[in-house]
Amino acid sequence: MDPSPRSPPPPHVVLVASPCAGHVMPMAELARRLVAFHGCAATLVTFSGLAASLDAQSAAVAASLPASSVAAVTLPEVTLDDVPAGANIATLIFELVRRSLPNLRQFLRSIGGGVAALVPDFFCGVVLDLAVELGVPGYLFLPPNVASLACMRRLVELHDGAAPGEYRDFSDPLHLAGDVTISVADLPIEFLDRSNPVFGQLIDEGRRHRRADGFLVNSFAEMEPTIVEDFKKAAAEGAFPPVYPVGPFVRSSSDEPGESACLEWLDRQPAGSVVFVSFGSAGMLSVEQTRELAAGLEMSGHRFLWVVRMPSHDGESYDFGTDHRNDDDPLAWLPDGFLERTRGRGLAIASWAPQVRVLSHPATAAFVSHCGWNSVLESVSAGVPMVAWPLYAEQKVNAAILTEVAGVALRPAAARGGGDGVVTREEVAAAVRELMDPGEKGSAARRRAREMQAAAARARSPGGASHRELDEVAGKWKQTNRAPYE
Repeated sequence: MDPSPRSPPPPHVVLVASPCAGHVMPMAELARRLVAFHGCAATLVTFSGLAASLDAQSAAVAASLPASSVAAVTLPEVTLDDVPAGANIATLIFELVRRSLPNLRQFLRSIGGGVAALVPDFFCGVVLDLAVELGVPGYLFLPPNVASLACMRRLVELHDGAAPGEYRDFSDPLHLAGDVTISVADLPIEFLDRSNPVFGQLIDEGRRHRRADGFLVNSFAEMEPTIVEDFKKAAAEGAFPPVYPVGPFVRSSSDEPGESACLEWLDRQPAGSVVFVSFGSAGMLSVEQTRELAAGLEMSGHRFLWVVRMPSHDGESYDFGTDHRNDDDPLAWLPDGFLERTRGRGLAIASWAPQVRVLSHPATAAFVSHCGWNSVLESVSAGVPMVAWPLYAEQKVNAAILTEVAGVALRPAAARGGGDGVVTREEVAAAVRELMDPGEKGSAARRRAREMQAAAARARSPGGASHRELDEVAGKWKQTNRAPYE
């Protein structure tokens, strides 16, 4: 009797993540989910050599992957010595990825059984050209939301619709979809400064988007329904590649290293009483703003847990190149007597906290956040409303969606686009009280946070909307599973 035919091998998907923790983490979760629920094999490719702290973050995420099911590969370093000093972090990443293409090509050709699809993230869009060269589908992964993709689409449409030598400004507010608009002041600064080298790189990336076979976005339909529906319509009309909201991808609390004294402190606090304050792994406040935030938390009268980082002395609102867990003592920059006056109802800790566990703790009631999208989704998944305090990149776009579309956050006036950049102690205290105390706006944000928590859980559960979207894409990859390259 002839042996039964062998089942075809699972489609091998190679995910390419740029060297930022905010990109590597959700791509690692995507790889896990593809293997666990959608019948794929997955390899996560990362880069090295941009900064030691970024290398360490990527290595830590890769080490957390189940080695038996998801492979992790780090490409060799390439030289960036000739890149002009002071170049924007985005320019450095774009250049790092471009120069690493030969190494990536060599790795892809070494994979036995071939590759069913390439999935680079936003900063690795040039990898789509490699997908065309190798004859495999190329899908772009967006770590932030669908609204950010809509902004990018509008930028390219505006630029390419102009006559040669003509410059067009965005209409203000900028229409994204249906009744959803965004203030131009909330767009990333790189979208507005044509003299910035990143502007031209963004235009190139946006044009490259149209060559993608599709987009996988770390969001879910109920978070931004009107924008998702607009992209579905555009895909049906052939006006834009299909967009698949497949999130939220939230890291497991078990991936957070070690125990933390702050969790023991939270255990001693009443349920729903603590405001968590953190500005992510790269966000920075000025010395003045750090002191105003401290005074505002003290004035609010509420319990707080604050992850304090070294302040910025050069006006920058982020620093991707430093591991701030090794800082001297950021608490030394707090106002004199602050720690003593708030002892008992407040805890300030240096540089790092296990954020997923803090947000899911019963004592945590609100989150003062920089609106990095990973932090947003961690907060939404825990049902915690936010005070939106964006600092850099697309975070103002995220803040607008959280406040104006999803309704899960409140935003101080000075933290809005066009604000003076300093949120006063009075505004800090007012925002915290508004979110924590009884009142119409705070109650609405807390209610919406609970609703979005349930929606996020539904979306990522088996049979949920995001699960179905990813299953649809995986089905396409199974149909086009490739033989080894020749």
